[in-house]
Amino acid sequence: MNNNEINTSLSIQNLPLLEKLKSLDEIFWLNPNLEDSKLAIEKSPLTAADIKAAEERLNRFAPYISKVFPETRAASGMIESPLVRIPSMQKKLALDNGQPLLGDLLLKCDSHLPISGSIKARGGIYEILKHAEQLALSHQMLTIQDDYSILASEKFRAFFSQYSIAVGSTGNLGLSIGIISAKLGFKVTVHMSADAKQWKKDLLRSKNVQVIEYDSDYSEAVTQGRIQAEADPSCYFVDDENSKDLFLGYAVAASRLKNQLKQLEVVVDENHPLFVYLPCGVGGGPGGVAFGLKQVFKDNVHCFFAEPTHSPCMVLGLMTGYHDQISVQDIGIDNVTAADGLAVGRPSGFVGKIIEPFLSGSYTISDEDLYRLLKDLVDTENIHLEPSALAGMIGPVFLYRDGLDYLRKNMLLDKMSNATHVVWATGGSMVPEDMMAQYYQQGSN
Repeated sequence: MNNNEINTSLSIQNLPLLEKLKSLDEIFWLNPNLEDSKLAIEKSPLTAADIKAAEERLNRFAPYISKVFPETRAASGMIESPLVRIPSMQKKLALDNGQPLLGDLLLKCDSHLPISGSIKARGGIYEILKHAEQLALSHQMLTIQDDYSILASEKFRAFFSQYSIAVGSTGNLGLSIGIISAKLGFKVTVHMSADAKQWKKDLLRSKNVQVIEYDSDYSEAVTQGRIQAEADPSCYFVDDENSKDLFLGYAVAASRLKNQLKQLEVVVDENHPLFVYLPCGVGGGPGGVAFGLKQVFKDNVHCFFAEPTHSPCMVLGLMTGYHDQISVQDIGIDNVTAADGLAVGRPSGFVGKIIEPFLSGSYTISDEDLYRLLKDLVDTENIHLEPSALAGMIGPVFLYRDGLDYLRKNMLLDKMSNATHVVWATGGSMVPEDMMAQYYQQGSN
């Protein structure tokens, strides 16, 4: 579909929020295609069994992870992040926005995941581990009964060095893919878009990862990565736009969150709803997490995606029904944002179609608000995140201000004092101190 066809088609649709989206205004969109979770789960091409298989694979690799990444030893090789209450930030949000925020506000600190310090440590590392396992099994070098710590040997590093990995990234996925691939012994190339931060490129190069930079956006970086892999039979391409394995690696987070909520004595049931706010770029990370959460909590969890006003690709794809057949550039939006991890112009059609019946809605947030929230979180809780990771933070405010119809329709209004709100913090712990100071200063202006 060309631009003229898109514009003609959109002009006759009843999309009242589209003009606000084009004008870079913040919007709150409710998904008209949300279905009963039982029905949606039955129709889904991916299943709870798929997620369980991914979780079991990560368990098999835990001895290896523990051996080569000492920071994971306390958790026995599990790549997991803390879940913490942020009551001071909750009070700040309520005060600044002149409205009460009922229930408890928690932060899921994927910003502090070990190894690569972002949510991408879930899907990205999982996909490479699965690929490594398949290679080793197919060459009779490994059985699934083995202690996978043997993969840390020079024998396996020499074996994996015969193969290469390629990925296109705005930054954080490249970090996770680059770090784990290089550790295993693969030759790895990360194709990075113009908005990727210099420190992320420098860090990858320090890990013996080849970084190729482009003057254009994420889509071009992905295209070039795909071209590299197609030209080399020994090269494996991590397809952020279409990868089932990335998606399932993210989905494992749901059962982990269930256990953490239980440890915090947080109840999730019909009378104690759970709301989760997930920053969204191309869609794999938030899509996988939301899909997993719906498998675990069914209709008692309500998932919302958060995107920059300059890069609202997933909400545009869902709102129009065009998914990956439309980009933000098609409607005149520049896809230039300080939220580098979310700077994606065209959503994953694979993710959009899978998550459509499960997603409650989406909203957009300005760069200015991201920086302001970044500063507020440091001031109130002394937690440091990168700008894109703050996209979820304003979600409860939007819900209470613009989502009353949703709460009313789902008979939730009188249950909100029992609600739990989880803001998913997607990255930040690896940001250099001087860069974090600049972010904080930007939020002070």
